[in-house]
Amino acid sequence: MTVPGMPSRLVTAYIGLGSNLGDRSRNLQGAVERLSSIGNVTAMSSMFETKPWGVDGYQPRYLNQAVAVETTLDPLEVVTELLSIEYSLGRAREEKNASRTLDLDLLLHGDSVVEASGVTVPHPRLHERAFVLVPLVQIAPELVHPVLKRTMAELAESSDRSGISGMA
Repeated sequence: MTVPGMPSRLVTAYIGLGSNLGDRSRNLQGAVERLSSIGNVTAMSSMFETKPWGVDGYQPRYLNQAVAVETTLDPLEVVTELLSIEYSLGRAREEKNASRTLDLDLLLHGDSVVEASGVTVPHPRLHERAFVLVPLVQIAPELVHPVLKRTMAELAESSDRSGISGMA
């Protein structure tokens, strides 16, 4: 958290982006453009097409991407901004795991470990999700998970990467 009167520490936040409704590519591009409300985008993965994860029944395939943002915002402030960006780009939260125009997840925030106010960092299922790990490895393969003490490359190597294809 920021202490009034004290300079904020610059950290790199890693954000996972996903979309499986509408113009998926444009949805992700629009989100990246709006990430300036959080800080300076310093790295961006390619877009990967992925099968839906953890859902029953049919859903369209997702486009997923990972982005690194240098920020002085704390994790709760970042999540608040991500929710605002989702809403501004038409995200409706009707039911859990439903198809969506946009999904933005705070994956990591520097080496922070946070579980408060509905915010959990690192993302609690980061290490299980190849659709997040594969793009993240493209921009930060040596980044170490602050709890599991394994690099993103190591986590991706042991994940099920079936159903993921690269996009141009």
